[in-house]
Amino acid sequence: MSADDALFEVPGPREAERAGRGVHPSRGGDVERVAAWFTDHPDLEERFSAVFRQSLDEVMDGQRTGRYDVNVLEKTEKTYLGTKVEIVCRAAFGLARGEKMDYRVSGVDVDAKFSLDGKWMIPREATGHLCLLMAANDRDSVFTVGLVRIREEILTQGGNQDHKRNISAAGRGAITWLFRQGKLRKNLLLNLDDVTRNALENVSAGQNRVDQLFRQVHGRIIDRNAVVTAAKQLDAPKRVRDARIRLAPEGVIILGHQNESPRIAGALKLPVPEKGTWAAARIVPAPGVTDRPQVSIGDESYVVAEPGEPRHPAPSIRY
Repeated sequence: MSADDALFEVPGPREAERAGRGVHPSRGGDVERVAAWFTDHPDLEERFSAVFRQSLDEVMDGQRTGRYDVNVLEKTEKTYLGTKVEIVCRAAFGLARGEKMDYRVSGVDVDAKFSLDGKWMIPREATGHLCLLMAANDRDSVFTVGLVRIREEILTQGGNQDHKRNISAAGRGAITWLFRQGKLRKNLLLNLDDVTRNALENVSAGQNRVDQLFRQVHGRIIDRNAVVTAAKQLDAPKRVRDARIRLAPEGVIILGHQNESPRIAGALKLPVPEKGTWAAARIVPAPGVTDRPQVSIGDESYVVAEPGEPRHPAPSIRY
């Protein structure tokens, strides 16, 4: 396995412990101080996940383009993605600008470097400085973050026409990892199976495709970006409200974060949506059913329908 292939490899227990703390026993000084500044955030994994998810979604611009796969971006867009991550990360952590580099963290200048494949291109002016190395794999829903001081001995020989060089395979051993395999919030549309994706793409963009999304994808969290990307339109809440009305005759319910939705989701063992997300299911009356979770809605009990069960109109729910 090459160093690049191992970038998102699951670390062993001892390495995982160090990665979580951002501290390496053989390194101290600025690297350890900056790593400790980050790891002092109890929600560090969630913050970095949000940074990458927001950056990827905004550059793909699904609500206008319908794109949900970073691999279809133009070369210039992929280049800009690094700048977007730098900007969003600065805002997420409230970082000041550095004197010479992108950030000032715990009194230390830190340069931001993002890569989709973990092959960070290091400019000459970064030599001697700390770099916050970031990479995200949207298909596998993982990310990696590390810190390293750029020195000549950790870089490859040669370089591209801009005199940028990679970190060598041996040089990767100098990286203090904050996360080797952080959990990136899933890109729902990218992770659909081929049958479901084809069912969506065979319907024209707009409300019809949003209906198809909630008709096909059940028991999973569907976020705002997935809705507006499917629709190629703005106002996800309105698209969802309209889908509820249009799919109710088929027995499909679309639960949100308010009113009766959390209770119903919990009782049916569905994921409980947070604000800006939804979860759909097709339900049927429960008389005679004893082997599935049930929920009372109005004066009747319901269960999640199994394939082949006849459709039954959805009950009135206070969403």
